[in-house]
Amino acid sequence: MYRSSSSKVFPIIILIVVVVALIAGLVTLGRYMFSSGTGDKEGQTITETANERLLTVTADRSVRMTIRGPIVANENFKSYRLTISPSSREYRVYTGYLEKVDHKESLDNNTQAYEQFVNALNKAAMTKPGKQAQVEDRSLLGICATGNVYEFEILNGETVDNHFWTSDCKGSPGTFGANLSQVMNLFSRQLPNGLVGFTTQQNQLRF
Repeated sequence: MYRSSSSKVFPIIILIVVVVALIAGLVTLGRYMFSSGTGDKEGQTITETANERLLTVTADRSVRMTIRGPIVANENFKSYRLTISPSSREYRVYTGYLEKVDHKESLDNNTQAYEQFVNALNKAAMTKPGKQAQVEDRSLLGICATGNVYEFEILNGETVDNHFWTSDCKGSPGTFGANLSQVMNLFSRQLPNGLVGFTTQQNQLRF
């Protein structure tokens, strides 16, 4: 029986289309798996680097916690900053956006105490990425206007190597993924009297 050329060509065309579609699907799947794996590895590398910096105990290293209160009138605005290094512990309470010092403490420290402290921060996963960790670190101006904003930094001299933040507001979870109360407790207990003057409207944090 005679078969037309079109009847022979048609199955070949179908086969080619199927093969092309299959190849395209495999390429897309490969790209997705590769990009996902790369993202996980990048996130892991960033965390490992932050951990290494956190655990480095040299004279120029320090860690810092800053708490910014709700955005209110200049006269009522409060912020708090605690910096711990191998040689010192410095705590400041500020009033107003120009940071007028209301309270300050300057205490000595030693390498052994600092080493214990940063290892405790590491075990509390201070460098764990938060929900917005993949978002470019943005200005915190105006963030969580009705609550507190919490910042944690790893410093090398005056240079901030790593910066993490979170807030009381659900819409601004930030780049900090550890347990906030646990990490704040560790910082607070570096001072004999804790964080003097600090309160939270939500009464979520107790020391």
